[in-house]
Amino acid sequence: MAAPIYPGHVSALYAWLRRHPMLVDGMLAAALVFGGVAPAFARGMFLGIPLAFGLAVPVVFRRKHPIAAFYTAVAAGGLQVALGIPPAATDVAILILLYTLAAYTPRRISVWGLAVCLAGSAVALLRWTNLADHTLLGWLTTGGTVFAGPALLAWVLGDSMRYRRAYYASLEDRAARLEAERDAQAKIATAAERGRIARELHDVIAHNVSVMVVQADGASYALDTDPARAREALAAISATGRQALAEMRRLLGVLRHEGDGAHSVRAPQPGIGELGELLDQARCAGLPVSFTVEGDPQPLPGGVALAAYRIVQESLTNTRKHAGPVASASVLLRYAQDAVVLTISDDGWGDLGGTALPGAPGHGLTGMRERVAVYGGSVAAGPRPGGGFVVVATLPLATAQAGAA
Repeated sequence: MAAPIYPGHVSALYAWLRRHPMLVDGMLAAALVFGGVAPAFARGMFLGIPLAFGLAVPVVFRRKHPIAAFYTAVAAGGLQVALGIPPAATDVAILILLYTLAAYTPRRISVWGLAVCLAGSAVALLRWTNLADHTLLGWLTTGGTVFAGPALLAWVLGDSMRYRRAYYASLEDRAARLEAERDAQAKIATAAERGRIARELHDVIAHNVSVMVVQADGASYALDTDPARAREALAAISATGRQALAEMRRLLGVLRHEGDGAHSVRAPQPGIGELGELLDQARCAGLPVSFTVEGDPQPLPGGVALAAYRIVQESLTNTRKHAGPVASASVLLRYAQDAVVLTISDDGWGDLGGTALPGAPGHGLTGMRERVAVYGGSVAAGPRPGGGFVVVATLPLATAQAGAA
């Protein structure tokens, strides 16, 4: 029993044939040669044998050299007409090569090929028919049906194929340009977000360093008069220095825009304590928001608190933009033993950060991931099973505990 043929086998065979076009054309040329050699032997017209090869062999090279292949076959066909050799199946090679000429060359070139075929059709009609046996209408009908009609059809099909190929190529080029533009926009957004993170971390570290300077000045004054206060100041300097070093390590590798340093905003950076004001702003803007705190609240490093604030801010902004006019949101702040976990969810249309989709115009989730990655955390975002969207951000606190120690 023969093995069944599956669609996958046919697809694999088709793909293999597309990778070897000359083999396909060679098989077609062999069939055309046989269609011309056999009648030549049968009629005793042995000159038709080399002419059959002259018509069929160019088919093998039609894709790489469409112009040369076409005019080589036309020359063989003209010699056939001049010698009075009757038409055979090999003459179909002219139509195949005309189709290829129209499909692979500009129209200004293929039109001349069509004109040559039409002129050759008229000459062949005069050579192989007797005007005395036909009326003018019958002669024109025979010529159009047998000679000119197939040539016109082959040219139209080839020109249509050339147009479709050019159209698909333009679509592929446009898709490539859009992809490159999307990648460029993502890189620009990433660089801008890194610059913003760098400015904010600069403010956090500057605060710690200023505290160290004040404590060092106090310790120098109290060193002789009040050693106990001097020791307290030195302990504060040590703890603050460790905290600043932890923040500085995260800052390494974050690129900062060269023009941001001299004009950075000097306002205090927000943190967990300002979440209430942020939620009130969202409610005033028409977005109902609930806020829940789980676990034992504990002091957070300035950078972690700032990152948590920005994540909630960006998530609520995306909710207002993408979740619909009747959506509501909830914010859950959970203090774990070694991390702070933020869960921001809504019951809207299911695309909180249209930014999660490739090629979307915004870059909110990209900024969140960049911000959390600075602290070794993670962000997970996606649609909720019951509708809406959820963002879960985890910010580790290992460094904060080390600084406090």
